[in-house]
Amino acid sequence: MNNLVSMTDLSAEQIMAVIKQAQLFREGAISQLSKSYTMANLFFEPSTRTKMSFEMAERKLQIEVLPFESGFSSTLKGETLYDTIKVLESIGIDALVIRHEENNFFESLIGKVKPVIINGGDGTGNHPTQSLLDIYTIWQEFGTLEDKVISIVGDVSHSRVARSNAHALTRLGAKVRFVCPPQWQGEFDAINEFDEVIESSDVIMMLRVQHERHDGNTSFSKEDYHEAFGLTIEREKRMKESSIIMHPGPFNRDVEIASELIECNRSRIFKQMENGVYVRMAVIEMILKGRE
Repeated sequence: MNNLVSMTDLSAEQIMAVIKQAQLFREGAISQLSKSYTMANLFFEPSTRTKMSFEMAERKLQIEVLPFESGFSSTLKGETLYDTIKVLESIGIDALVIRHEENNFFESLIGKVKPVIINGGDGTGNHPTQSLLDIYTIWQEFGTLEDKVISIVGDVSHSRVARSNAHALTRLGAKVRFVCPPQWQGEFDAINEFDEVIESSDVIMMLRVQHERHDGNTSFSKEDYHEAFGLTIEREKRMKESSIIMHPGPFNRDVEIASELIECNRSRIFKQMENGVYVRMAVIEMILKGRE
């Protein structure tokens, strides 16, 4: 693994290697990196969870983090992403985490620049470390993904989380179902009635309604969407006793999920965020050690 831009970069064996290394870090394992490194996190879209999680992971690995603020960078003067990366390469950056609004932004970089590239999210395309932390959270809960029924519910067509998980969860033996309004299913084969999957799901993974990608054309009021496709208190009561709730965040309270359920006993939403640090530590260390 020289870079990580898509879950298709990883075999099932590599995915599980990341998960097991993340678990070792959770248990207190010390980084095995044999030299010092410098990284930067280039986020051209808003982020709290992913950006801060990566920075925490980097600091736990004793990596020097060079601050980068897209709002004060030369990209505002017309500098291309490639040229920005070449500047950072020239001053000695070893690895970069990049989030960008353009799908597949990394295609102009891989094989052309020296720093490691880790995709922190590209448009509506990929979010590999989110998928890995989701997998880790499910594995942590059940000890396996084999035959687990995972229902991903919400704004599917605009979700890079849905796309990344679609590739990975199936390869690990899970049964993945998508649930959404017909106008938001895109290329996915989706179920259009949420109530059909409640009782049979081991994991219900809610997705944020991404209003910023709808060009102002959203056909639901918040109340109507919550009633039709939200995880309401009434729906939660019908879930299997052992099933869990997940959400990549940020969440819209009382839109895709009832506010009372965000921290309920079966919610693993904040556990996902905690797990993200260990997963990102594992990804960074495995890539950098591969280059030593």
